[in-house]
Amino acid sequence: MSTNKLFFAILTLTIIMSCKDSKKSYKELNADLEFEVMALLGEGAFWNHKTQELYWVDIEAKKLNIYNPALKLNRSIEMPSLIGTVVPYKDNEAIVALLDGIYKVDLKSEELGLLSDVESNMPENRFNDGKCDPNGNLWVGSMHFEQSRPNASVYRINDKGETRKMIDSVTISNGIVWTKDSKTMYYIDTPKGNIMAYDFDPETSTISNGRVAVKVSEEDGFPDGMAIDEEDMLWVGMWNGDAVARFNPKTGKLISKIAVPAHNVTSCAFGGENLDILYITTSSLDMNEEEQNKYPLAGSIFKANPGVKGVQSRFFGN
Repeated sequence: MSTNKLFFAILTLTIIMSCKDSKKSYKELNADLEFEVMALLGEGAFWNHKTQELYWVDIEAKKLNIYNPALKLNRSIEMPSLIGTVVPYKDNEAIVALLDGIYKVDLKSEELGLLSDVESNMPENRFNDGKCDPNGNLWVGSMHFEQSRPNASVYRINDKGETRKMIDSVTISNGIVWTKDSKTMYYIDTPKGNIMAYDFDPETSTISNGRVAVKVSEEDGFPDGMAIDEEDMLWVGMWNGDAVARFNPKTGKLISKIAVPAHNVTSCAFGGENLDILYITTSSLDMNEEEQNKYPLAGSIFKANPGVKGVQSRFFGN
């Protein structure tokens, strides 16, 4: 072989290998089945570190769920309307976002008490995901039923029921988390395909300086529910993406993926005694026949060991 031919052969091989490497520029893990259940729209994963239980909701089935991994038992509490999210409150109490407002629920008696009737006059919207800020306020977002208009919002609600609009022009409000130092809030409006960053003021529980931290590629799916780890990296359930993706919000880069045997991955939460298990919710909706055959466990709860620990999520009113 001539020198020129050898040079071009090596160059071609190098290009091929670099292209292959670029496609695998992130770490890949796999999730395992934790609890088999045919949830319609599993969402709102929240780990209760006090009781060692996973709180989650099935939005379309109108169910609040409390799953005990040690016993492999799942308790469901019927709700009167679509339920968007849940966060723990006091002992045996939780806060839920229902169709017409935010409610306290007694986990023993299953009785509801209205906390805020915000958006009760907007039948075109329903509530979706939400979590608590470092001061224990609930930040919960709504979404447009038809998913075609940005007429939903994100609200901040305290333990007195006082409600303030914090973000407007939202279409499908989803994941929301805060960094360890409480200085940054990350937020997802799913159709925009971005993860936004905001400066968070712990003194006033307000946000400012909104900017795009991560632009999510449509090839990876649509960003849904979100968790944050002790390194302040973001773990995002990917709707239409068969995975949970880990992003570095400082660089905007995808750094790892957990493959999940479900087409629509909706939310995740770090759990276990050491917060080193990632629990993952999924949906059995919005799949064609081929996807249904490929993912017969869709709707179930999955888990993975991501190799990093999470942080305790805040309870309401703490």
